[in-house]
Amino acid sequence: MTLYGGQDLATAFRTVRKNTIQVAEDIPEQQYGHVPAPECRSVGHMLAHIALSPQMWEEIHGKQRVKTLVGFDLSALGDWVKAEEAKPRTKAEILDLLRNQGEQFAAWLDTLTPEFLGEAVIVSDGSGTKTRFEQLLGCKEHEMHHRAQLMLIERQLGIVPHLTRQFQERMAQMRSARA
Repeated sequence: MTLYGGQDLATAFRTVRKNTIQVAEDIPEQQYGHVPAPECRSVGHMLAHIALSPQMWEEIHGKQRVKTLVGFDLSALGDWVKAEEAKPRTKAEILDLLRNQGEQFAAWLDTLTPEFLGEAVIVSDGSGTKTRFEQLLGCKEHEMHHRAQLMLIERQLGIVPHLTRQFQERMAQMRSARA
């Protein structure tokens, strides 16, 4: 019995992407070139990286449907994403990329069957296997990792992250209701 399927993955990914888009909207365009520390991506490049990275998971599991990552050239996919994320883009273009690529990936996740998600794929070091489901969860985790970095950058730029603002609003409403 599958408790969490492709449609659930798609819904969860859409929620994560919605929050990433809100962070991208909250950061002013003039801060998209901000680099928080040496050898880090700029805000704009990190957002482009987030937008484009799901294509790697879709390539591996959807288009090529590999059975093993042993010998698979992950670095070539990574190099492609790095080259794409480095292209100059405006805030509006990055927001479009986040929306369009995110929905394209979520729409693909919507189609995944329990049988497909249960397929085992040998991990890159050959030490074992992970199901496609486990590996596709990694895409959402990857985005959440980078979004956490962006939320810290927001703080450094003097922006209160939207999730914190929403929490503060709920707390104020609760206090108000008690009074």
